[in-house]
Amino acid sequence: MPDEPQATPESRPVALITGASSGIGLATATRLADAGWRTLLSGTDRTRLDALADRTGGRALPEDLAKPDGPARLVEAALAATGRVDALVASAGLGWRGPYERTPSDTLDRMIEVNLAAPLRLVRLLLPGMLERRRGRIVLLGSIAGQVGVRDESGYSATKAGLAMFADSLWYELRGTGVGVRMILPGAVDTPFFDRRGTPYQREHPRPVTAERVAEAVVASIVTQRDRLFVPQWLGLPARIHGAAPGFFRRMASRFG
Repeated sequence: MPDEPQATPESRPVALITGASSGIGLATATRLADAGWRTLLSGTDRTRLDALADRTGGRALPEDLAKPDGPARLVEAALAATGRVDALVASAGLGWRGPYERTPSDTLDRMIEVNLAAPLRLVRLLLPGMLERRRGRIVLLGSIAGQVGVRDESGYSATKAGLAMFADSLWYELRGTGVGVRMILPGAVDTPFFDRRGTPYQREHPRPVTAERVAEAVVASIVTQRDRLFVPQWLGLPARIHGAAPGFFRRMASRFG
């Protein structure tokens, strides 16, 4: 994938970023615009998207991905605007914290749609064009919660675990096609995510990283061959321990976490 702006606006690479009205999506859109990309900005807050588009030269494409037909409408609007999408950054996400039996049904449905179903649908619609051009990047925003599980975040963790398995499986499929799959796995991030889930971040350690730090990893994954990035990097260690010795990990997590 090119990481330098090309000679004309039409030849510059195009990125579609979901969740662009705040947090990781907003920070990523800003970084990609600074790097010379044309950006298609999706989210549910039209006012914030318009402000970001004015600031970065992007195109606002508001859409509610919690609706099953939302991804199809978004892809139709994206292709109508630019004719192609070179990179999809699926950063839209919802969470909820509390005992699983108390999870509101509508909240669970929206998490499944936005965190898991929408990225799968977007990839399904954009992938044929990428394969035809033999170039593209699919960047999926996962979570350490989808790697090791987190108490009182069962529904959210399940959606992110499903996304991680999708990324792994698709990576095998797309080897040698010119289309790369990237998985970004942050821990806690200092964004409005925690306010929207209804419970603030309460742990003393680890402290949340900034959205800009995650955006840096997203951009790095697009322009390099690094296909699995933990943010911060040390989170790869507990993920490896969980994979190698899940019983030991659970005992330690129960004791210290």
